[in-house]
Amino acid sequence: MSTIAVLGAGAWGTALAALYARGGEAVRLWGRDAATIAAIEARRENPRYLPGIALPPSIRPTTAPAKALAGADLVLLVVPAQSLGGLAADLAEDLPAHATLVLCAKGIERRTGRFMSDIVAEVLPDRPVGILSGPSFASDVACGLPTAVTVAAKDGETADALARGLSTESFRCYASDDLRGVEAGGALKNVLALAAGVVIGRSLGASAQAALVTRGFVELRRLGEALGGRAETLMGLSGLGDLILTCSSPQSRNFAYGAALGRGEDLSGLKLAEGVFTAAIAARLARENGIEAPIVETVAELLSGELSVDEAAQRLLQRPLKREVG
Repeated sequence: MSTIAVLGAGAWGTALAALYARGGEAVRLWGRDAATIAAIEARRENPRYLPGIALPPSIRPTTAPAKALAGADLVLLVVPAQSLGGLAADLAEDLPAHATLVLCAKGIERRTGRFMSDIVAEVLPDRPVGILSGPSFASDVACGLPTAVTVAAKDGETADALARGLSTESFRCYASDDLRGVEAGGALKNVLALAAGVVIGRSLGASAQAALVTRGFVELRRLGEALGGRAETLMGLSGLGDLILTCSSPQSRNFAYGAALGRGEDLSGLKLAEGVFTAAIAARLARENGIEAPIVETVAELLSGELSVDEAAQRLLQRPLKREVG
C-alpha cells in the first residue's frame, strides 16, 4: 500500500481520491474550501462537485497541505491549470523528497503560454513528473466505471512505472514518453469542446457538430505537432479520444459552457471551463507557429466578444474551398 496525496477537492480530484481509496491505497484529499472538506468528512460525499456519489471512508480530507503531503509517495496535483504555478510554489517546502508528482490539470498558462510540466519544472526542479490525461468524466471514475487514459513522463521507465502504479481494475493507464503530445491534446481539446457546445446550443445540428469535431481535430493535430507532440500520441486517448468525449456530452464543462454561450444565456454562474482560458493563448501559439487554426481562432474571438455566434458560424462556412487532404 502506498500513500497518495490528492491536491484539489473538485470533481476530478475527489473522483481520483475515491478510485484509489477503493483500491486499498492510503489517500489524503486536500482542498481550500473548508465547507467542501467538512462535508466530505461528515457525509462521505462531495455535495458541491459530485453530489449523490458515496465516497470511501478511508479518504482523509483536510485543508492543511502539510498534513496531506506528509509521507506521501505520490502527489496528484488536481487544481485548475491557471492556479498550478502558485500552488506548486506554496507547497514546495512540504513535499516529501521522494514523492513523484502527477499533473492532472489540462490547460496552458494563458499569461505565459507554458504547459503544466514546464511550470512545475521551473518551480520544483529535478522532480520526477508525470501527466495523467485522457477521456474520463469524474462521475464515471468515482463510480468505478471502465475508463482508459494515458500517463506520460519524459522517460519511458518512469511512464511505465506510473502506468502500473495508477492502474486499477476499472482504470487502465497506457504509458507514453511523449509528455508534450499528451499535454497538448488535453489542453487543445478544451477549446474545441467549447465550439462543439456552441453548435449544439445554437441548434446548428448534428451534421455541423460532426464536421466541426473532425476539422477541429485537424487543427489539434497540426498545432500539437508544432508544439513538440507526436502524431501517434495526438491520435490516441489523450488527443482524439478525449476530444470525442468532451465534444459530445454536457458532462464536459467546456461543452456545457459552449452550449450556454450558443443559447445566449448568462455565463457568470457556470463552473470553470478551462478552455475559456486556453483559447486565446492557443490561437496565439498557432499564429506564432504558422499553423492554420480557424476554429481555434474563431473560438478565441467569440469569447473575447469580437464575434457573435452567428458571425462565427458564417466566418467558418465562408472560408475558401479547399481539398480536404493535401
